[in-house]
Amino acid sequence: MSETKVSFDLVISGAGMVGLALAAALAPTGLRILLLEQQALEQSSALDALPSDRFDVRVSALTKASSQLLDFLGAWSVIEGLRAAAYTDMHVWDGMGRGEIHFSADELHEPCLGHIVENRIIHAALLQVVQQYAQIEIIQGVGLSALSAPDAAGGRQITLTNNDVIHTPLLIGADGALSKTRQLSGIGATEWDYGHHALVTTLISEQSHQNTCWQVFTEDGPLALLPLASSSPHYLSLVWSTSPTHARSLQALSAEALGQAITQAVGQRLGDIRVVDQVTALNLRQRHAHQYVDTGLALIGDAAHTIHPLAGQGVNLGFLDVASLADVLTQAHQAGESLSSLTVLRRFQRQRRAENIKMAATMEVFRRLFGHRPAPIRLLRSLGMKGLDQLAPVKNHLVAMAMGTKGNLPPLCRAPVRVF
Repeated sequence: MSETKVSFDLVISGAGMVGLALAAALAPTGLRILLLEQQALEQSSALDALPSDRFDVRVSALTKASSQLLDFLGAWSVIEGLRAAAYTDMHVWDGMGRGEIHFSADELHEPCLGHIVENRIIHAALLQVVQQYAQIEIIQGVGLSALSAPDAAGGRQITLTNNDVIHTPLLIGADGALSKTRQLSGIGATEWDYGHHALVTTLISEQSHQNTCWQVFTEDGPLALLPLASSSPHYLSLVWSTSPTHARSLQALSAEALGQAITQAVGQRLGDIRVVDQVTALNLRQRHAHQYVDTGLALIGDAAHTIHPLAGQGVNLGFLDVASLADVLTQAHQAGESLSSLTVLRRFQRQRRAENIKMAATMEVFRRLFGHRPAPIRLLRSLGMKGLDQLAPVKNHLVAMAMGTKGNLPPLCRAPVRVF
């Protein structure tokens, strides 16, 4: 028999990076928040003695906007105390031509372009922040099994996999690309397979990574080498997006042979490269929910949208969702508006859906442009990259937008105004 629990002001399904960030952002409002997570959560204490030669193969390239949000939440100091790699430069080139672009923080008068941080570290830091708030409860090992239609007040009744029943004015789906929240809500999504698998692992390079992100567009797909720590200048994270057939053939290689293949793919720019961890392949699909909100319900992060990782924007879009939704809900709560209200929730959708679609479309254009193209297109592509590299104002504007220092940013992601 099911047990009816006390109602919560807000339920967040999914205690990953995005779900935890939203809980932390809303905690100052005093709302009673429930976080549901099907997996066991790794405590931050488990990371206190991180080995210097072992890294999580899943990493995120955090923009300035994301690090600003994490700083506001109180998580950034924890992340920096554990491990974060600031990168100052980016080298992007066409492996099938001669085009190349170099982005530099010096040209923007910034200390860095962003940070590469292991996902487990981001997650642990956010969990540590969330656990400081008494009004936030976390239930592990459970998920959603049923979701009611909105009641007269717009709230939702949720049935959990342990048969508990919970009532809440608002359910937030932050439960990933295969979101159970999205499925139970009946919200459809447009999706297709990119025809790519992303190979991820940890590497050691003969030469220093120079606090630089390296990305080459190969014939099979983009390959990125990301610096993992300034104190360990030879450790890199690999993200190689390639065809499923090529991915399987690469995975079948010995560690030594795969290292040689990576060395050749990047033109030996960092000398010999060695593979020092297990190689994981991730299937890449594009998804976008037809709508982000319904009465008493909202979707954020991968539950609402997933894109190709070639520009590393996935989690950054999720954090922008968090900042936007937290701002909308905080203002609504202070004004005495119902959190269930579709009018309130559509404010968030208007702010984020068009922006996310624009980013997804941009990534699709780049993916297609740098795919296997006829020789004339490859020539024009290389000439375009060379030309853009010479147009400093245009190039720097583009990288500033990608960094999250310009554009339509939610308040929590904006850097403080400098006072001189």
